[in-house]
Amino acid sequence: MVLLSRLPELSDSQRIAFPQVSEDEEIAAVGGNLSLGVLLSAYEQGLFPWYNPGEPIIWWNPTQRMVLPVGSLHVGSRTERIIRRQPFVITFDSCFREVILRCAEVPREEQDGTWIDRTMIDAYTRLHEAGYAHSVEAWQGGSLAGGLYGVSLGRAFFGESMFSLASNSSKVCLHALHRQLANHHFQFIDCQLYTEHLSSLGAWLVSRSEFSRMLKQALTAQTLRGSWAYWSVR
Repeated sequence: MVLLSRLPELSDSQRIAFPQVSEDEEIAAVGGNLSLGVLLSAYEQGLFPWYNPGEPIIWWNPTQRMVLPVGSLHVGSRTERIIRRQPFVITFDSCFREVILRCAEVPREEQDGTWIDRTMIDAYTRLHEAGYAHSVEAWQGGSLAGGLYGVSLGRAFFGESMFSLASNSSKVCLHALHRQLANHHFQFIDCQLYTEHLSSLGAWLVSRSEFSRMLKQALTAQTLRGSWAYWSVR
């Protein structure tokens, strides 16, 4: 594990090489910052930041990775009926910062508290403004009812978090995202860590080496950088 306390702020055109981890290690580095170039370097190398508010940034490279191959999303019959009924208006990239703020505030099953602090909110908002981070929103009666956000590089989408204020709203957002990713020939959604909920949706665990292979292949494609607002679905 390497300390990155003196790491400079990097632009989105700059990159660093994170240290390799041993077979049983999962933390590649501690410290550094969440500037554009550092975040993009991490995602391109299979790492992601996850830490408690007020503590140094921890850069994770899990031995096993939860992934949802595009085309493998399981939608139950109840959710299918809800989708057909269209109770929500779905948009993309219409209010990214509000989505990430709600993700930080709204409690989620299988999680205690939140890792999304103000530093992370600001960093991913900058990533969104640079065209790499995206959100999906579910609206009901003119109010934001649910949403999710993540990072897009090549033909990989790195899911970060979701929230739901109305029943099934985040599932409908995931379904809309999955459909559009399939339309644009994405290969997988990185779900990072195992949960029973993700498993029920069709995601499964792969080894670090297999994830690295999948990521390398996905990054050979050009990133669909910029606003995804034109993906909006009603």
